[in-house]
Amino acid sequence: MGLDIGATKTLGLVLDADGGILAEVREPTKPGADGIVASAARVYDALRVATGQPLDGVLGVGIPGLVDVERGAVKHAVNLGVDGDWLPLRDLLAGRLGVPVALENDVNAATLGAAALDHVSDLVYLSIGTGLAAGLVLDGRLRRGAHGAAGEIGHVPVDPQGVVCQCGQRGCLETIASGSALAAAWPAGDVPPAQALFAAARTGDPTAIAARDRFSAGVASAIRVLSLAVDPESIVLGGGVAQLGEPLRLAVAQALLEQAASSPFLASLDLAGRLRVVPSDYPVAAVGAAFLGR
Repeated sequence: MGLDIGATKTLGLVLDADGGILAEVREPTKPGADGIVASAARVYDALRVATGQPLDGVLGVGIPGLVDVERGAVKHAVNLGVDGDWLPLRDLLAGRLGVPVALENDVNAATLGAAALDHVSDLVYLSIGTGLAAGLVLDGRLRRGAHGAAGEIGHVPVDPQGVVCQCGQRGCLETIASGSALAAAWPAGDVPPAQALFAAARTGDPTAIAARDRFSAGVASAIRVLSLAVDPESIVLGGGVAQLGEPLRLAVAQALLEQAASSPFLASLDLAGRLRVVPSDYPVAAVGAAFLGR
C-alpha cells in the first residue's frame, strides 16, 4: 500500500506481488495535521472497499517537506500547513489506521517508483515541479545523505548575477529550471506555464523559444552535475512539468547534446541517451511509497 500526500490531493494505491496496481483512490487533501490524517484515512478506507479485503501490510507514505525517516516525522511541508516543530506523522497515521507506517520524502518515494518502472538499480530521478530536486537510487539503495540533503540539486548556484533563490543563495538552478521559474518567465493565466511556453515555442515565437531553451539548458545542467557525480544507468524526469512528456525529453536531450558538443569526454557519456520521462498516467510517487513497505 502506498500514499502520495500532496498539497491538493492524496493518492493511494494497492500493489499486487508483481507491482501491478490492484486499486487506486484519489481524494482532496485537507491541510494541517488533522486534515492530513483525515485525508489519508478516507483514502485508506476507500482502498479497503475497492480491494474487498483487509489491508494489514505496511503502509508507505510519501510527503513533501523535510522528513526524518527514523523518527517518522515531517516539518517544512508549508503547502500542507505543516511548519515549525516536527510532526510525528508516522505515529499519527499508524494510530488512526491500525497498520505500520513507513514515512518518506515524496521525491525519494517517487525515485523508488521510477526505479521500479525502469527495472534499474542505479537511477537519478529529477523532479521538476514548483522547485527542482533529485532522488538517487545507487546500487539498489535509496541515498538520502547524512543530513537528508542528497539530491538538492536545485540549490546549486550557477549564475552569480541571477535572482535570489528562496534558499537565500543567488542564481540557483531552481531559479532557472523549475515550474516556478517557468511561471515567472512565461505567465500564462489558467494554462500551466510549461504547456503554454512549449506551445508558443512550437509556433516559432522567438521569445518563447529563448525561454524554453534557457529552461531546458538549466535542466540539462542539473542532469550533467548529477550524472558526473554518480554516473547513473538511467535519468528520469518527473514532477508536474514532466506532464509535457516527449516534448520535454526532446528539448532537454537537445540541450544535453549542445552542452556536450565541444567535449568529447561529455559526449562519450551519452547523457541524452539515458534520459526518460515518467509516463503521465503512472503514479510514480504512490508506487514508490508502496515499495517502502518492503
